[in-house]
Amino acid sequence: MIGGGQGAFIGAVHRTAAAIDGEIELVCGAFSSTPEKARASGRELMLPEDRCYENYREMIRKEVYRMDKMDVVSIVTPNHMHFGPAKMALENGFHVICDKPVTFTLAEARKLKDILEQTGLTFALTHNYTGYPMVKQARHLVQSGVLGRIRKVVVEYPQGWLAFLEEKRGYKQAEWRTDPKRSGIAGAVGDIGTHAENLAEYITGLKITELCADISTFVEGRLLDDDASVLLKFDNGAKGILYCSQIANGEENALRIRVYGELGGLDWRQEEPNTLAHKSQTFHHIYRPNVGDLSPFAKANTRLPNGHPEGYLEAFANIYRNFARTVRKRMKGEEPTEIELDFPGIDDGIRGMLFVESVIASAKSKSKWVKFKKI
Repeated sequence: MIGGGQGAFIGAVHRTAAAIDGEIELVCGAFSSTPEKARASGRELMLPEDRCYENYREMIRKEVYRMDKMDVVSIVTPNHMHFGPAKMALENGFHVICDKPVTFTLAEARKLKDILEQTGLTFALTHNYTGYPMVKQARHLVQSGVLGRIRKVVVEYPQGWLAFLEEKRGYKQAEWRTDPKRSGIAGAVGDIGTHAENLAEYITGLKITELCADISTFVEGRLLDDDASVLLKFDNGAKGILYCSQIANGEENALRIRVYGELGGLDWRQEEPNTLAHKSQTFHHIYRPNVGDLSPFAKANTRLPNGHPEGYLEAFANIYRNFARTVRKRMKGEEPTEIELDFPGIDDGIRGMLFVESVIASAKSKSKWVKFKKI
């Protein structure tokens, strides 16, 4: 693991998710950009002293020559520290799983794809919300045609945790996410807007072709956006609305998506992840994990008996498990199944960076509507 040491939030989430199925073992790490904190973090995680590295370069250089070397690198650093570690890991023969957004810039994301294609290794991006069983069921229903032609997509991700200037109060998670030098050109758009974009494209199978964005920075003194409203056009002619906000005071992680087709609609909420509503003017059906006729993808990503919530960590773990099984198959020269390959990859990462750059370009443009570039 690179990053995720003392004082970090998402590192512990990644470690828990990776461990749930017993298919991945943490064997070494460079857990902080501060050498003392990096080694202390490793000791807290009960790793051998010689595998608690001071930085990722040292870790990769030394691990290459170990008989028991690591197989996979997990990158859980702020955005500006994604590309360098991913590039070095891939070039030294290690598979990579990385937190989103994939890189600091679109140019870096494209370069990373080139490196990945040259090495033939496996790369996963932790858009973890696509790991929920009912999200996979929603995707199946769209693919099976029961909604008919998709006409409208409404996806929203409101949070309230940055309703005040938390970055000036010593809150580490707020500090780097609102810092252009570490987060990139976008704040809320890059942090949670990319999750909404990815979820919309994953469930519908459609691609955004154009968008028109209005972004705001409501909290005085903040350097990046904390709210955005975006109109979308998709490649089948469908229209969409995406909004993300980190100043929606009172909201927690209220990610929600509604998909409307000619024959019916779907409604899923992240804060009630076990419930997927499929409805029309004449019927209303509720899908639940392990209940009724579910798709093979939904079943494969469900662990618990009926009535037990398949939550955030389980969804996160599905990304790690599918990635791990794919890596294991490829290390043996075998071909992974479609279910094992069901995790976000480099193209999803590039789509996310295209979304960020297009939103910022639209917000600055007088014409407003901006076309998505090609991957």
